[in-house]
Amino acid sequence: MKIHKEGYSIILVTMALAVFITTVCAWLLPPLAAWIVAGAAALFVLFVTSFFRSPSRIRIEDPETVFAPADGTVVVVEEVTENEYFNDRRLLVSVFMSLSNVHINWFPVGGRIEYFRHHQGRFLVAWHPKSSEENERTTTVVDMGGCKVLFRQIAGLIARRIVSYARVGEVAGQNTQCGFIKFGSRVDVYLPLGTEVLVKLGDKVTGSQTPIARLK
Repeated sequence: MKIHKEGYSIILVTMALAVFITTVCAWLLPPLAAWIVAGAAALFVLFVTSFFRSPSRIRIEDPETVFAPADGTVVVVEEVTENEYFNDRRLLVSVFMSLSNVHINWFPVGGRIEYFRHHQGRFLVAWHPKSSEENERTTTVVDMGGCKVLFRQIAGLIARRIVSYARVGEVAGQNTQCGFIKFGSRVDVYLPLGTEVLVKLGDKVTGSQTPIARLK
């Protein structure tokens, strides 16, 4: 299993703590109890390591198609007002990442990065209606050459660390990695009105692989 670079430090710290706890318990507890603690510690290390798995995926490029920015479940498909950059009505597609999903994020479209901002905020549950405006989050706008798409990484109750590789002025390749949300949460994609949405509520999507909309 390939491990993503964002997990190296966390996994090493987790392993060190597991070894320390196991060693202490070996001195203080009866043998059976010590073995139980050691087994639980090993399982916890594997559990944390699984959060940072980095599967190999074929990169797809299609300028007329918007792809899922993350693995997860579609939890919102609706018309909303986007208040940070566009200040107009947009189609919103939201993908919720559970603890069991891959936590890498991908650029849903390709083009020049025109806008980026990281917002400090709260840590409401990801499905809370105000999470997209009040939680810690990043906002990225990609200019495809006339059509602009905004996507937002949102932290949740457990996810307390958002990593973004977006840099204003750089050209983002469609379905290349754009960041990582440690321990899950959600990604919102704001599309122009008239875009054909290809997913519905409850659909399971695979980041960088599943088409979620077709631009017109």
